[in-house]
Amino acid sequence: MPINEEIKHPEVRVIGANNEQVGVMKIDDARAYAYNAGVDLVLIVANATPPVCRAIDYGKYCFERDKKEKEAKKKQVIVKVKEIQLSCRIEQHDFDTRVNHAKKFLSEGNKVKAVVRFKGREMSHMELGREVIAKFEDACRDAGVAEKKPVLDGRFMSIILSPVKQDKK
Repeated sequence: MPINEEIKHPEVRVIGANNEQVGVMKIDDARAYAYNAGVDLVLIVANATPPVCRAIDYGKYCFERDKKEKEAKKKQVIVKVKEIQLSCRIEQHDFDTRVNHAKKFLSEGNKVKAVVRFKGREMSHMELGREVIAKFEDACRDAGVAEKKPVLDGRFMSIILSPVKQDKK
């Protein structure tokens, strides 16, 4: 961000240290105004007509900007995608265990990718994989919803479940 002598525009709009509009002035006058106030002239909006500069303490400005960025980063929610592998011939207990894991992941706010892997001749029986995925999606219906229909990618069929939004009371 250009400050003081780095600003090359011939005319700028100046905003004072207390957010008051000083007005449009030549760049030399703006630098003199900032120098007399004991602060720096910082280019805030370069593509405006005329460009907007503020007469502020540059160190304090950088500190405030960094503080706002850290605060915004803190409020971001990072969503992870957890993968659960299934097979066409999965037993009921194993299936229930994987459903419980998926529900736990979804309740933590993560997405779940359920993958059915086809081995050998199972590729000729895609409907079995679709049934397993449909059954898995139905079992997780109270905790998550499917983003889109199951997708076949090589020997894998997958579906992504997103957590259901909880109403805060």
